[in-house]
Amino acid sequence: MLRQTSLGMLGLSVGGLLTLVGFVAYFTNNPTLNLAGFFYGIPLLLGGLALKAAELRPVPFSQPTPEHVLALREQQATATQNQIRNDVMRYRYGQKAHFESALNYLGLSPTDEERPELIGIREEEREGHYTLVLEFESPQIPLATWQQKQEKMTSFFAPGVRVEVSQPAGDRIDLVLVATGEKK
Repeated sequence: MLRQTSLGMLGLSVGGLLTLVGFVAYFTNNPTLNLAGFFYGIPLLLGGLALKAAELRPVPFSQPTPEHVLALREQQATATQNQIRNDVMRYRYGQKAHFESALNYLGLSPTDEERPELIGIREEEREGHYTLVLEFESPQIPLATWQQKQEKMTSFFAPGVRVEVSQPAGDRIDLVLVATGEKK
C-alpha cells in the first residue's frame, strides 16, 4: 500500500493539517496545541514539499494483464523482471526518470533532454513465455540505436531473459523482456 502512496502528498496533508491546527490554536490562545502544531506541522509541511518536488510517479499499465499471464508470471518471471515491474510501479524520489542509471549505462541517455521516457508497461504471453514490455517515448534516439544496444541489454538484464526491441508507432519504442526459462 505504501508503494502506491505519495509520501510527498502525505507529508503535505498531515503537515498542512497540523500547521492549520497550530494557527487556529495560536489565535484561540491554546498554547499546547499551538506548540504541537508549529513544531510538528511546519517541518512535515516542508518535508512534504521537498518530497513532492523530487517525486517520480509510478508508470501505469497500458492495458490490463490477463489472468493466464498472471499465472505465467508466477511460474516463469525472472527476478530481474519482477524487480523492474515492482520498481516502476511505485513512487520514487530523487530521480529524474525511471531507468535513469540503466539508460546511462546502456548509452541510451546522452543528455537529460534526449533521454527516453518510460510511459507504460504491459505483461503478455509470447510463444508460451511470460513477457514484460517496457514502452518508451524516444523521439531523440532512433530504433537503429536501440537495436545496436540489444546485445548489451541482453547481458544487462541477466540470464533467463531475451531482449527484443520494436517500434510499434512513431517515436515509441517497445523494449520486450521475454523469460526464456534458462538458468545460468
